[in-house]
Amino acid sequence: MLKKMMLVMSLMAAFMMSATAVKADHDMTGAYLEITLKIDEANRGAAVGVYEKYKMPFLKNAVGAKSKELLVRGDDVQVLHGFQNTGDAEAYLNSELFTKDVVGELGPLLAADPEVRIYMVH
Repeated sequence: MLKKMMLVMSLMAAFMMSATAVKADHDMTGAYLEITLKIDEANRGAAVGVYEKYKMPFLKNAVGAKSKELLVRGDDVQVLHGFQNTGDAEAYLNSELFTKDVVGELGPLLAADPEVRIYMVH
């Protein structure tokens, strides 16, 4: 019985530490930039290549950058960028990395204008 109780307490402690770590990481991200791209299936591989090429430069150089994820659905592709705040997200949209490099390579792959949204985390 004592062993079982100690195991339960140990699991509870691990869960609490895990939940605290998730909250601490969440607190660091204050905004998300979501860009939804209509890309034909034939061009998806090339689009993934652009994402992979610019992921690390984004994380290293974009002010306030916290994360970058590629979400692929049947209808479209979304790139979800995490930032410290909405100002950093807006600044990235005007940066040379985005306007020249990313847009320059993705532009020919787009089947429609992208949808751009910025969300504040509460």
